[in-house]
Amino acid sequence: MTPALTGTAPFTVSASRDYDPAVGSLSAMSLGSYEIDMTGGEAARRLFAAGARHVTLPRPVDVTDTADAAWSVRALSFVGDLSSLAISVDWQLHTGPDPEAWRHYSHLHPPTAVLGTADPAATALAWRNAYYICKCVFRYGPGFIQVRDRRYGELRRFTIDEPEYHEAIEALTDGALADAIPQPILDDLMAETLVLRLGDHLWWAPYRVRRWSEAPLVI
Repeated sequence: MTPALTGTAPFTVSASRDYDPAVGSLSAMSLGSYEIDMTGGEAARRLFAAGARHVTLPRPVDVTDTADAAWSVRALSFVGDLSSLAISVDWQLHTGPDPEAWRHYSHLHPPTAVLGTADPAATALAWRNAYYICKCVFRYGPGFIQVRDRRYGELRRFTIDEPEYHEAIEALTDGALADAIPQPILDDLMAETLVLRLGDHLWWAPYRVRRWSEAPLVI
């Protein structure tokens, strides 16, 4: 299949049937390697259907490296798709020295280290302590898209019904080039931190939810 984001090559992950990496390394629990050559959502669903409950990315995601932005955007989207299915992810994120930058990504399954910070392990621990599933999600309704975002400590809820915004979100779901999204729409989405720009690429932060893990009023 053709990768969703133009210019990105397929990449290989390893998967196992158990959330505990030590258990997952046993021959009966390991699912081996999977090549991700499709959209992140489809890949995550196929891995889940195959029994995967833990996935390891091949290398760190560095959001400070604009030359590697295509990989970063695609990897972040894939981690979001895995998080939406409660599949744990063994990965590392390089956010740079800003001690609060991790909060933009805090709805994703916590990484083992947040590189570039003064204390990568301590920042990852703060992330784990604040993490819960469905922290920043979007869902489709009849004629609208709803976003619920608690990354910054309070519920921010957006109901989007304009067709041109729906088209933009569809294009953004697995990452997009910056010039693929009309500038007024991009400005609106970036102002709410629903889209982050990495070099010439864009990452749509919320992941799609198909079933609430709790009553939606709680989330």
